[in-house]
Amino acid sequence: MLADFASELALFAATGFLLFALDDLAVDVIYFTRRGWRWLTVYSRHPRAYARSILMLWKPRFIAVFIPAWDESAVIAAMLRSTLKRFEHADYRIFVGHYRNDPATRASIASVEDDRVEPVLVDAEGPTTKADCLNHLYAALLAYEKASGRSPVAIVLHDAEDVVHPFELTLFDQLIDRAAVIQLPVFPLIDPASPWISGHYCDEFAESHAKELVVREAVGASIPLAGVGCAIERAALARLAVEEGGQPFIAASMTEDYEMGLRIGALGLKTMFVRIPARARSRLVVSSRGHFPATLNAAVRQKARWVGGIAFAGWDRLGWRGGLGERWMRLRDRRGPLAAMLMIAGYGAVLLWLQIEIAKSLGAPVNLSLPSLLSGLLTINAFLLGWRILVRFAFVTAAYGLKQGLLSVPRLVVGNVIAILAVKRALTIHADGGPKRWDKTPHIFPVEESAA
Repeated sequence: MLADFASELALFAATGFLLFALDDLAVDVIYFTRRGWRWLTVYSRHPRAYARSILMLWKPRFIAVFIPAWDESAVIAAMLRSTLKRFEHADYRIFVGHYRNDPATRASIASVEDDRVEPVLVDAEGPTTKADCLNHLYAALLAYEKASGRSPVAIVLHDAEDVVHPFELTLFDQLIDRAAVIQLPVFPLIDPASPWISGHYCDEFAESHAKELVVREAVGASIPLAGVGCAIERAALARLAVEEGGQPFIAASMTEDYEMGLRIGALGLKTMFVRIPARARSRLVVSSRGHFPATLNAAVRQKARWVGGIAFAGWDRLGWRGGLGERWMRLRDRRGPLAAMLMIAGYGAVLLWLQIEIAKSLGAPVNLSLPSLLSGLLTINAFLLGWRILVRFAFVTAAYGLKQGLLSVPRLVVGNVIAILAVKRALTIHADGGPKRWDKTPHIFPVEESAA
C-alpha cells in the first residue's frame, strides 16, 4: 500500500514536472534560436552596441528618481551618497519617501545635504504599502512640477539598498522616447556570510534577466518591472494616474512594480528590456545591483510577497488579457503554487521510497517496482533536469564566474525549499484577506560603497 501511494505521488509530480520542463525548454529554444539568428544576420555585419558609444551628446533632460523608504536608517544615507557620486547624468532629482513615525530614517536622509535630494513625508503611521509610498512620491513630483515648471521625461525606481550604475540615467534619457517602460538587468550581490540563501537569488536573476525577459520581448509580451533599475515615461505614468483617480501605483498591491509593466503594456505602449555592455569588449552590462535577503525567514517573506502578488492578487487584478505570448508569460508567472505542490509530492515520494528501501534492507516483506509509465517519465525528466541544470550553470557562470556556476547546482534545492515555504506563507496571507502593509525585509548596503 505504501509503495502504491509513493508511486501515485511520483506519477503526479513527474507529469507536472514534464509539462513545466517542456515549457522551460520552449523558452530555451526561442532564446538560443533568436541569439543564433542575430549572430548570423546582425552581429556578422554590424559591431555590437555598448552604452558608452550611444550616450547622448546633446543637453541631458530632467529625470526624477523615486526611492520609497521605511525603516531604512541603516542604509539610506550611504545609498544616497553613493548614488549622487555614481550618476553621471547632469539633471536629476531624487524623491525619497519616509514616514512620520520613522524619525531615524528621516534623520538619515537629512544627513545627506544635497539640493538634488528631496525628502517626502508620508503623513501616516508607517508602514503603509510600498505602492502607497510611491503614490506620495508621485504627488510630491506633481507639486514640484507646478512650483518649478519642469517635468521629467522619465521616473526611475530604486530601493534604499541599491547600487546604481553611472550610465543608467543617461541611457534611460537616450531610450525613453522609444518605449514607455525600460527595465535594466538586476544583479543581486552575494552576501559572503550567506552564500546559499543570498546566492540563490543570483542564480535566478542571472537566468531570468539574461534569458527570460529577452524571450518575453521576443514573443510580444509586456516586460514586468523589477522595482529597481527601471524607468517609466512621464506621460505613460500620467495615463495610469488618470485611470486610477490620480494614483498611478495600485496602493493595495504587494507587487506594484510587476503590475506596472503589464498595465502599461495593456495600454498598447511599448515595454523594453535593455541589456547592453557598458563599454566596448566588456562583459559588464549597465545594471542595478544590491543585496537580497540573506536569511531563510527573510527570503521566505520576500518570495511570499512575490507569489501572493503575482499568482493570487495579480491574477484577480490583471486577468488573462493580451495575445498568445502575453498569456503564455502570465501563465509562467503564476505557476508558483502548482510548482510548490509538485515539489512537495516529488520530495514526499522520494522520502517514502527511502523508507521502503530501509524497511526492505531490514528484512521487511516489501517490493518496490515502478510502473512502466512512471519509469519512462522519470527517465525523460532526468534528461530534461540535466539540461535545466546545464543552462542554469551556463548563465550563472557567465554572470558570476565558475565558482558560483558550480554552486548554482546544489542551490537549486535551496531555491525549491524557499519556494515551498513561500507558497505556504502566501496562501495563509491570501486566506486572511491579503497583505495590509509593507512586509519589508532588513537591508544592507555594500561596505565598499559606504566607504567610497
